[in-house]
Amino acid sequence: LFLERREAMSIGNVQAISGVSAGVENVVMTVYPSIAATGRGRWLGRLYDAIPVRICGVKLSNLLFTLPTSPLALALYAETKVVGSRYVLTNRRVTINAALTPRQVLEVALPAIDEIEVEQLDGQQFFHAADLVLLDSRGTVLGRLEAVPRAEVFRQTILEARDALTQTEAALATISARQTA
Repeated sequence: LFLERREAMSIGNVQAISGVSAGVENVVMTVYPSIAATGRGRWLGRLYDAIPVRICGVKLSNLLFTLPTSPLALALYAETKVVGSRYVLTNRRVTINAALTPRQVLEVALPAIDEIEVEQLDGQQFFHAADLVLLDSRGTVLGRLEAVPRAEVFRQTILEARDALTQTEAALATISARQTA
């Protein structure tokens, strides 16, 4: 992963958390979208949930359709890994990058994110995926992360990283103001 390293204010060589420095951008989490990011993937998800009758705890549609459609699902999986995208959360921003190259498609600074809505499209529930919509304080959409597996976990991690960044910046500003006074 090729990330631009940015130097910021540092307080000596002290690190509160081993391996993490206030002045360096670090990757917190990388997530690859589910095949439910594609229309064909959502179609498979709807097909797999089509018959709710359960046999020994397993939906009848899972028993009937998953094996015959597995080559299509595998092809979609390979396609999303080659020409799809990946979502990278650092301690400073959220980016959407091409899956195999360092090409960046979208960047949203963490302090710009006010709220993150979880939208589960029809067909994504089978894959335990949902879209995350990043919103600013005016409700403007900053970006959309499609078909994030376990979306609520990634949403919470983004919000915690944002809060940690804003609290750290506030603490460093307070320390800086004390030093100049």
